[in-house]
Amino acid sequence: MLAYNPNNKESIIRYAKKLKNKALKQVCDVDLIKNDRKGKGHFGQILEEFYFHYKLNSDSEPDFPEANLELKSSPIKRLKNQEFRSKERLVLNIINFVELVNQEFETSSFWNKNACLLLVFYLYKADTDLLDYIIKFVSEWSFPDTDLEIIKKDWELIKKKIADGKAHELSEGDTFYLGACTKGASSRTKRKQPFSNIPAKQRAFSLKQTYVNHIIASISEADNEKGIYGKLISNIEIAKKKSIEEVVLERFAEYYGKTIDQIIEETGFSLNKKAKSFYANLTKAILGIALNKKIEEFEKADIVLKSIRVESNDKIIESVSFKKFSFVDIVQTSWEDSDFKDVLEHKFLFIFFKKVNGNRILQKAQFWNMPNKDIKEARKVWLHTKRNIKNGTIVREIKPDGSRKTYFMSKADNPVSHVRPHARNAEDTYPLPKKDSLTKAKEYTKQCFWLNNDYVLNQIYLK
Repeated sequence: MLAYNPNNKESIIRYAKKLKNKALKQVCDVDLIKNDRKGKGHFGQILEEFYFHYKLNSDSEPDFPEANLELKSSPIKRLKNQEFRSKERLVLNIINFVELVNQEFETSSFWNKNACLLLVFYLYKADTDLLDYIIKFVSEWSFPDTDLEIIKKDWELIKKKIADGKAHELSEGDTFYLGACTKGASSRTKRKQPFSNIPAKQRAFSLKQTYVNHIIASISEADNEKGIYGKLISNIEIAKKKSIEEVVLERFAEYYGKTIDQIIEETGFSLNKKAKSFYANLTKAILGIALNKKIEEFEKADIVLKSIRVESNDKIIESVSFKKFSFVDIVQTSWEDSDFKDVLEHKFLFIFFKKVNGNRILQKAQFWNMPNKDIKEARKVWLHTKRNIKNGTIVREIKPDGSRKTYFMSKADNPVSHVRPHARNAEDTYPLPKKDSLTKAKEYTKQCFWLNNDYVLNQIYLK
């Protein structure tokens, strides 16, 4: 007999909350788990079968249909400052491309299954048996109205892309809170789509990792999360069904053609032009967010903000950098799990400042995410880089002045991306997994991936 009533939400949640600060081995029959699964199985599978005692299924109904409650477990990590953060996105249900195009959000399989979630967050530790993971947070979760409107728009965009025969072009950068992540034992798992003969990668609806961080902060009532966010979208704008893109671009449009000094004066914010955070703070000023606040919607959607300086002749001199990569990490990582692929699948906000008569004016702001075909081009750069590091073939030539030419791809080698240093000087290095064959060095100047300036010009600015 079950220790809870599977038809009663309150009974299920009370039973679930007994898991807090416990490990699975404390609340489940460990011998039964090992005999039944031979020691294998995911955390969520074990939780469902051996704590809640229901059989695994892939039904479109919630796990507890009578209570309209879907159980989801997810790993979290503890940062050095002791704060908790999500380890990964929260994967929901598989997307059925054929069925989705005939559904409306309110009656969709997605909403039927995920309208109300029972979330179990456990503390992940490397080299630890999953039966020993400590469960830190257990809570019911329903989407706030403001978030729900954004999620609806995300769902509609995913549906439209499938209806347009472009399921194979879906990207997590398409949307803000609700993503369409790849799902399957292999990223090569494919499914048929209704309006194209091109097989598409199997995908699932998922909540983006940064959105999950806000859920964790909310249910843990973390004091250090309170009061640090400024809200971009008002209830009035939500009532008008405005999207994040519409709200942001409308506010930027008010300042198009104005100089930076004029924008500062009109917004009334006091900004330090020499600060590294100047353009980020200027964005907050334009959007009406206090400088000591984070933009809540940007944080939840993990939007990558890039400010670009355009010359008076409509050329872009500088390429766009990403964070420095570890030589050791890159050879131990697959493309699918790489930081570079991850950032390229984000939603970007590009803000272009053009030089006019010696001043910088706000030319335009544009949301953008990289098309799949260009991500494939960037993948070539990443794979080439990994191969060179793994083989120890980094330095191709040392010039008389001591400068070095590498085998890494340059702007001339790829239309999208390239690799070059991103360091204070040549002595600012990371260790190598294998000595460089020419210099015999065990470390090398820090590098990063860059978006080519011509690519940014032609594929983003001039579009």
